[in-house]
Amino acid sequence: MRSDKTKKGLERAPHRSLLKATGVTDSEMKKPFIAVVNSRNELIPGHINLDKVAEAVKAGIRSAGGVPFEFHTIGICDGIAMGHEGMKYSLPSREAIEDSIELVLQGHQLDGMVMITACDKITPGHLMAAGRLDIPAIVVTGGPMIPGFVDDEYRDLISVFEGVGECQAEKVSDEKLKLLEDCSCSGAGSCAGMYTANTMACMTEALGLSLPDCGTAHAADAKKIRLAKDSGERIVSMVNEGINARSIVTMKSFENAIMVDMAIGGSTNTTLHLPAIAHAFGLELTLDVFDRLSRTTPHIISLKPGGSHYMLDFDRAGGVQAIMSRLKSKLNLNEATVNGKTVGQNLDDFVMVNPKLNARIMGTLESPIHEEGGIAVLKGSLAPDGSVVKQAAVDPKMLKHSGPARVFDSEEAAMEAIRARKIVAGDVVVIRYEGPKGGPGMREMLSPTSAIAGMGLIDKVALVTDGRFSGGTRGPCIGHISPEAQEGGPIGLVKEGDIIEIDIPARRLDLKVSEEDLQKRREVFVPMEKKVTGYLARYRKFVSSASKGAIID
Repeated sequence: MRSDKTKKGLERAPHRSLLKATGVTDSEMKKPFIAVVNSRNELIPGHINLDKVAEAVKAGIRSAGGVPFEFHTIGICDGIAMGHEGMKYSLPSREAIEDSIELVLQGHQLDGMVMITACDKITPGHLMAAGRLDIPAIVVTGGPMIPGFVDDEYRDLISVFEGVGECQAEKVSDEKLKLLEDCSCSGAGSCAGMYTANTMACMTEALGLSLPDCGTAHAADAKKIRLAKDSGERIVSMVNEGINARSIVTMKSFENAIMVDMAIGGSTNTTLHLPAIAHAFGLELTLDVFDRLSRTTPHIISLKPGGSHYMLDFDRAGGVQAIMSRLKSKLNLNEATVNGKTVGQNLDDFVMVNPKLNARIMGTLESPIHEEGGIAVLKGSLAPDGSVVKQAAVDPKMLKHSGPARVFDSEEAAMEAIRARKIVAGDVVVIRYEGPKGGPGMREMLSPTSAIAGMGLIDKVALVTDGRFSGGTRGPCIGHISPEAQEGGPIGLVKEGDIIEIDIPARRLDLKVSEEDLQKRREVFVPMEKKVTGYLARYRKFVSSASKGAIID
C-alpha cells in the first residue's frame, strides 16, 4: 500500500504515534487509508448537504475494511460570484483545488480517494486531481436542487436572474421579483437545470468515474446517500485490485462523455473543463473533437435553459444511463467504469423505471430534438482559434445573424448600456478583455444575457465575448473567442459599428472588415491592462488560451 510509507516499519513509529493521536488503532494501521476529499462548505447551496454524503461514504469505507480520512477543498459559488469582481476568481479556483488535493494526497501518501464534490469549477478541479495523481479514485457528485415553485410553475436561479431584467423593463413588479427571490432556489443542491454544475456531474458519470445514476440523483434523494455508501465500499475494492484513475479514463471515455454532452445540450463550459481534465490524464482533447462529435450526435432531450424540463425530470426519465442507452450504437462500450463493469455492461443492467416519462421527454437517434449536438464550435476571422455556442438554446431565427458591433471593454460597461436600454434589436454586443488573461479569470456573462432575456431581446440581440457564458445562458451567446483581446486577437480590433456575421450552421463567426483595415488596426493596437495582484497576477502569467482549456501547465 502507498500508505505503508507512513505507517510500516520501526522507523515509522513517530508517524504511527501521530496517526494514533487522531484515533487510529493498531488494527487500522493494516488497512487501506482512504482520503474523503470533501468540498463541503456553508456558502454554496450545492455543498451544504455534503457533510451527510461524506458520513455515508465513510460508513461504506469502514464496512469494506478501509480507514477514511476526511479533508476539505475550497469552493466558489458562480451564482454568488456572478456580475462583479468575484467571478474573476471562479475559474482560477479550479487549479487551486487540483493543487490542494495533490498536496494532501501526496504529502500523506494515502491509498485511494473518494471525491465528494458539486458545482461548476469544483467538480472539474477534483477530476483533474484524479487524473494527475492516478491512484484509485471514485467521485460522488452532490446532486441537483429540487426546482422551486412560483405562480404555478417550476422555477430556478435563472428565473431570478431573468426576473431582474423583466423588472427593469417593467414587465414584472417588485413584488413578483421578491417572490422569485424567495422561492426559486428550494434548498440543497446545484441549480436545477442543465447548467455547468449538473453538466459536469453528468460528464463524471459518462467518463466512468462515478457510479451509474450518480450524475442526476438529487441532493434531497435518499438514492444519493445509498450511492455514497456504495462508493465508499467500492473504493476499498479498487485499492485492493489496483484500479487507478488512468486505467478507467481513456480518450474513448472522453468521446463518450462528449457525445452525452451533445445529446443533453450541456453547458459550453465543458469545452474548457473536459480538455483540462484530459490534459491532467495525459491526453490531448481539442475543440475539433467537440465539433466532429457535435455534427454526428443529435440533441435528444431539451433541458433548461434551452428547453422546458428540469434535472428532476431528467433523473426520473433515467438520467445519464438512459441517454447512453439511446446513444448505444455510437458509444465506445468496452470502456471501463469505477464499478468494475464496462460501459456496455452497465447499459445491459440499466432498468427504465419510468418508461412513459422517458418516452415523453427524451427523443431518439431517429427522432431527435435537433439533428446536431447541443454545442457548436465556430471559427472565422473573429475567432481564428475557435469559439463556442450552445446552439440548442438558440432561437432558430438567430442561427444566422448579421449586425453592428456594440463594443465594451468589460462586463460592467456592457451591463450599464443594457440597463440604460442602449442595446436595440439587431445589435451584436461585444464584451472583451474578459478572457483567461484579459479578465483575468474569464468571467461568465450571465448577468448581461439574463438582462437581455428579461427585456425580451434574447431572440433579437447576439452577444460575443472572449469571456465565458454561464451554463444557464440561452440565446445567440458566443463565448471563448480565441485568441482573446489581451493576446491581440481580432476581438481586440473590433470598432463600434463594425458588422459581425454569425452563421452557426456553417460554424462561422466573422468580422466583416477588410484584411487591409485590420492590419492597420494591428499596427497601432495596444491591449488594455487591468492591474491585478496576488493569485490573479500569477494566474494571468501562466494560464493558456480558452481554446486549450485555460489550463496552467
